[in-house]
Amino acid sequence: MEKNFIELIDYPVFNEEEMLDRSKEFYEYVNRRRTVREFSDRPVSKEIIENCIKAGGTAPSGANMQPWRFIVVENKEIKRRIRIAAEEEEKEFYESRAPQEWLDALAPLGTDEHKPFLETAPYLIVIFESRFELLPDGRKVKQYYTKESVGIATGILITALHNCGLATLTHTPSPMNFLNEILNRPSNEKPYLILVAGYPAEEVKVPDIKRKKLIEIAQFI
Repeated sequence: MEKNFIELIDYPVFNEEEMLDRSKEFYEYVNRRRTVREFSDRPVSKEIIENCIKAGGTAPSGANMQPWRFIVVENKEIKRRIRIAAEEEEKEFYESRAPQEWLDALAPLGTDEHKPFLETAPYLIVIFESRFELLPDGRKVKQYYTKESVGIATGILITALHNCGLATLTHTPSPMNFLNEILNRPSNEKPYLILVAGYPAEEVKVPDIKRKKLIEIAQFI
C-alpha cells in the first residue's frame, strides 16, 4: 500500500529557557482547574465550544480512526430528559448497586443522586466512542484503541475549555444506554461520558482536596 506523507511544518522551536518557562506557566494554569458541581446558566458562545471540540479532535487515535463523537446539547427539553434518566440510574446506584467502599470514597465530595447541573449548565457535551464505523453500503470498519483514544480527546477538550475560562464536570451515570435513545445515536456508538460545561455559579465552593506530589505519580529511571 502506498504511504502518503507530508512535510512537518510550523513546528514550534523554543530554546531551553523558553521551554522551561512555558512548562511552568502551563502547569500553574492547568493546576487551577477544578471540577465544579454548581453552574451558572450564563450563556456561552457556541463558537467557543466549537473551537474547543476541534481541539479535542486533534488527539492521537489508534490507526487515526478518530473514534469519538461529540454531541452538544443546549436544548432545555433534551437536557431535562437527560437529567431525569441520569437521576433514575444514580438513585439506584447510590441505594443498591454501589459497593460501600465506593460510597465511602465519594462521601468527602458530597455527591448524591441529585444532578441539577445537567439542566443548569448551558452545555452538555455527550461523548461517544465509536466501536466500529458503519459505511454507507452497510459494511463495518473496526476501530482500534477506542477507549484510550476517546480518553485522550476528552482530556484535551477539558483542558481547552479550562483555557477559555470555563468550568467542567465529568458525569458518568451507569449504565448510560439511555443516552443513545434520547440523542438518537446508532448502536455502534457507546456513551463514554457527559461533560458538563459552562461558567461556575457565583461563590461556588469545591472540596478541599490536594493533588498528589510528583514523586507519588512519576518515577524517572
